[in-house]
Amino acid sequence: MTTAEQPIVNLHEANIYVKKNLILTGVNLHVSKNEFVYLIGRTGSGKSSLLRVLFGDIRLSQGEGIVAGYNLVKLRQRDIPFLRRKLGIVFQDFQLLSDRTAKDNLLFVLKATGWQDKNKIDERINEVLQKVGLSTKGFKMPHELSGGEQQRLAIARALLNEPELILADEPSGNLDPETSNEIMSLFFELSKTRCSVIMATHNYSLIEKFPARIIRLETGRVLEN
Repeated sequence: MTTAEQPIVNLHEANIYVKKNLILTGVNLHVSKNEFVYLIGRTGSGKSSLLRVLFGDIRLSQGEGIVAGYNLVKLRQRDIPFLRRKLGIVFQDFQLLSDRTAKDNLLFVLKATGWQDKNKIDERINEVLQKVGLSTKGFKMPHELSGGEQQRLAIARALLNEPELILADEPSGNLDPETSNEIMSLFFELSKTRCSVIMATHNYSLIEKFPARIIRLETGRVLEN
């Protein structure tokens, strides 16, 4: 397999622990470039824990795991910010900075990840806002945006550093059905043109409308549907 063909995510016989409790065992997961994958399972089945392993928030202590070229077993604390620059992370509750405008939320991330050139920063912010349909909303505070617009801003934030992989944890959980469809369309477009997407969800109606590969978490195992 050439470097270009290496999967974005490659877990092999991985055991995932949270506070010494075994959550998932024998995890084998391979996600290719520009692939869209659903993670489904009951509450407490380990979906969020698996995502946390992928972005370095939970250490992988057993098995093998590579994400965006980083070895999760050998991952050092100082490597985690560099891994996360290759990832975009989108949460159900948006996690926006409430005291800053939409543009300043994005500015904060770029400065935190080492961007310095003001012109390039402005250009990148405008690019991602346009990509998610918020080009006229950059001056607004998060509370002045609808739920769907806040989620779009969270997606814009995830896109800033041109990630190889987006991890989305129940991103439509707080949205009405019409807005959820719009957000899903955006994620699918991104997976076809820019990056891979792994999405944890309980929303089976969305899976029916936007079919893709399904990974099911059940009784401590990760299974292909």
